[in-house]
This record gives sequence, C-alpha cells and structure tokens, in this order.
Amino acid sequence: MAASKFPTLREAAGTWARIAALSFGGPAGQIAVMHRILVEEKRWLGERRFLHALNFCMLLPGPEAQQLAIYIGWLMHRTAGGLVAGLLFVLPGFAAIMGLSILYALFGQLDAVTALFFGLKAAVLVVVIQAVLRVARRSLKNSTMVGLAAAAFVALFAFHVPFPLVILAAGLIGFFGARAGVTAFLVGGGHGGPAGSEVADADTLLGEETPAHARPTLRWSLTISGVLLILWLAPVLACGLTLGWENTFTQIGLFFSKMAVVTFGGAYAVLAYVAQEAVGTYGWLKPGEMMDGLAMAETTPGPLIMVNQYVGFLGAYRNAGTMDALAAGIAGGILTTWVTFTPCFLWIFLGAPFVERLREARALNAALAAIGAAVVGVILNLALWFALHTLFRQMTLAQGFGLAMELPVLTSIDWASGALTLAAAIAAFRFKVGMTSLLAGSALAGLVIRLSMGS
Repeated sequence: MAASKFPTLREAAGTWARIAALSFGGPAGQIAVMHRILVEEKRWLGERRFLHALNFCMLLPGPEAQQLAIYIGWLMHRTAGGLVAGLLFVLPGFAAIMGLSILYALFGQLDAVTALFFGLKAAVLVVVIQAVLRVARRSLKNSTMVGLAAAAFVALFAFHVPFPLVILAAGLIGFFGARAGVTAFLVGGGHGGPAGSEVADADTLLGEETPAHARPTLRWSLTISGVLLILWLAPVLACGLTLGWENTFTQIGLFFSKMAVVTFGGAYAVLAYVAQEAVGTYGWLKPGEMMDGLAMAETTPGPLIMVNQYVGFLGAYRNAGTMDALAAGIAGGILTTWVTFTPCFLWIFLGAPFVERLREARALNAALAAIGAAVVGVILNLALWFALHTLFRQMTLAQGFGLAMELPVLTSIDWASGALTLAAAIAAFRFKVGMTSLLAGSALAGLVIRLSMGS
C-alpha cells in the first residue's frame, strides 16, 4: 500500500465535489473523470478494484456513474462516505436543472430561447447517435447479440412493447442461454477498462485487501436498506393518501419510482420510454420539449438521467391545480429527483458487501451482456424517435396487425433543422469536435438561423 496519508471524510468530500463539478458528457465522461482523479491522480484504488466496482454498478438499475461514486465512497469511509459521494455527485446537476427548468417554464416561449434550443436539438441528436455507436461497439460481440439488439429495436419502435419487458426478456435470454451452455452469451460484461497504464491495487490507499467494513454483514445491509426503502417510498405514499392516487404528484412519484427499478443500461436507454410516457400517456410535455430537456442535461454536470427532474417539474407546473404553478413545479422536480436517486443508495448499500459473490457468476454476467445488446436497440429507438420529432413537424400513426408505429409526414420536413443536424454530424464525426463545442456551436447557429428567419 502506498505511503500517502489516507484522506479524512472532509478531505474526500472536496475531491467528490471536484468530480461532480467536472462530470459533464454523460456516464462515459463521468466515469472517465472518476478514473483519472481517483485511480491515476489520487491512487485511492487500483484499476482492477475500480473495474470490479464498475461492473457491479452496471448490473444495477439507475445511473451507474453515481452508483460507482457511492460504491467507492463507501469503500473509503463506510456509510457516511457513500452518502457524501452520492449526494455531492448529483447536487450540481440538481441545482442547474432546477434553475434551467424555472427559466424554461417562465421564458421558454421567447424567440431567443426557442432559437437556442432549436440549435441544441440538432447537436443532441448527434450525441445520441454517437451513444448508439459507442454502446454497439462495446456490446455487440457476435451475431446473436446483434439479433437481440435488432429484436429490441423492432419491439419498441414497431410494436410499442413496454421498455421494462424488453429489458427483462433480454436478461432472461442471456441468463438461461448461459446456463444452457450457449457460448454466444459468454462474452463478459463488455466494459473495457480505461486506457492508460494500469495502477495496481497494491500501490493504492485501499490496497488489495477488503476493508473490514466492506465485508458481508447481513444485519447492516438489511438495516440501512430498510431505512432507505422507507425514505424512498414515504413521500409517494404520503402523496397518494393525502392528494389521491390520480393526482399529478402521486403519478410523478409512482412513475419515476418505477423508472428507478427498470433503468438498466444507462440514461439513454430509458429516455425514449420516459419521453413516450410523459408525452403520450401523461401529457406533461410535448415531443420537442423532451429534446430541450435532454439538451439541458447534456450541458450541465451530473447524471444525464437528471433530465427526469425537468420532466417532473413541467408535469407538476402544468397540472398545479390550486397551487402556485412555480411552487408546484419546484416540488415536482424535487420529488422526481428524490425517487430517482434515493434507490441508488439502496442498491449499493444492500449489494456491495456481497458483490464478490457475483464476480464469477457467469450466468449473471451473460444476463448483463444480453441486456447490453438490447440496450443498443433501445438507444437506436431513442435516436430515431428524436430524429423524427426534430426533422419533421408532423407525425402519423400506422396501426394494424399488432403494429403501432409513428411515421413522419414527409411534406412536413424542417429543412433548416435538417441542415443544422447534418452540419453537427459532420463536425462530430469528420472533424471530431468535442461535445461542449458541438453544443455551443449548434446553439449559436440555431440562434442565428431562427432569428434571421424571424421565428
């Protein structure tokens, strides 16, 4: 073990705050920041321990980057360390999205604001396409995995099969396929380690041994998990009992609590389902507004799934009843954030002490690989959904023989949006423009185009 002084919880909190402030770019960027600071710079833990923790977090529903922060914080400083790391990881994004949601609700119809988001949508669409390609390279190791991805896409896009069923089916196929000895599923989790020279566990502060507080203790896991379960569900139950089960706040609590349980595969995988439900089922926002929310999340620090807060804000803001609309929106955003992230602490504190038992579980790793393949189809569905609603002004629903598929009205194409999206794609794929520059440039271009057109 290195001779460096082991940091106090206060000192560690400063590091976690720094990571939170730099955590732009979705889970891939956030994990890369954590690896650079915690493994390469601070040497709190080594490469193998970092990747082992990451693989465990990839097995769980919810934002894997935040869960990885909770896991490492817990390894370093027990329960308090996990709480500090997890809370600091989401606080900057929470504050930024809340402020932007308020501005959007109050001033979103201003020409300048509309023009900025018009430009951002083009860049966000390109970012989502990049995510499809990145996840595909990682997850589609053979033709069986390609088939799973294709089946997931068709099920979602053409038949509107519920997202949770797609993920559950993929996991079961992978699990039982591995149990039956099908080699196509035995490809591992598919999470390549970060590039660079490997930092050995023995040369880090945590060393190679498991800390005493990280050894399996069923009593501790059940106690802390019970407390977190109550904290998670109590606000939802209170809303249902006092406001009624059809009230918007209750629906927000129930819907995003369900999302917290089924969001395997990262934020991009579930956003299409959230968008479709929030737009089509609940009517909380319009298709284009979901793109605006994703643009907010892409340009602020913290987990990308923080876009849920924006959705909950608008849902409550527009269905405030007798409440002040702005107060209702803030309450809706807080409730959404609470039920989205509280379960992350539950999953880590319940499972982390027993994670070593999962490390060599081939069937579970195969289930993860199959889910990863299905997630490619899920994100492709998201990309196509966003593309259709970005590039066309009108949609029509094709139905029959079990199909329920949205198709564009070709005469409603938005040529300005198409040109801007093409330019953003060329900048990203041909000239390798970074995400921040891509978003800023697209927003500026959107502002110029829309204001010059007088709309």
